[in-house]
Amino acid sequence: MPTPESPSTQDSSPDPLLAAALGRIPSGLFLVMWRDQDADRVMLASWVMQAGFAPPAVSIGVERSRDALPFLQNGGRFVLHVLGAENRGLIGRFAKPPTPGSDPFEGLAISRSECGAVVLEGVANVLACRATGSCGSGDHEVVVATVEKAIHGDESVEPSVHIRKNGLRY
Repeated sequence: MPTPESPSTQDSSPDPLLAAALGRIPSGLFLVMWRDQDADRVMLASWVMQAGFAPPAVSIGVERSRDALPFLQNGGRFVLHVLGAENRGLIGRFAKPPTPGSDPFEGLAISRSECGAVVLEGVANVLACRATGSCGSGDHEVVVATVEKAIHGDESVEPSVHIRKNGLRY
């Protein structure tokens, strides 16, 4: 049987019904932020969900090529921002790595978490997390993290729900 990575399972013309059906699986919009040495880092994520009660845990789908993956696989501490519908403007700001010399946080109200990561104001929730494990196959790794505490919560901000037109790409 072919593995998910094997060429025989990679179809250059994917089934449009499959692509549409996978795209209709709702997800949220999240920002994963961490401090790496003296640099603020951020990754836009849509595949995040609660993964445990005791201890509280979340899981995050991370593309294998992302520079966040080694940090997370080594037990890194980070903050997870749950974005609301009114935070959609942040998506373009954080969808791609910043250009050298630019400050992606310019003009935003921020503070710092205990691990040094940026905490944005005005989002639905912010959780302090520590990565505890990962597994996966194919193009993404699923990282599991213990939620150490809630840093911020605003019940007036409804979490954003994201539906894609095509579930086989971003």
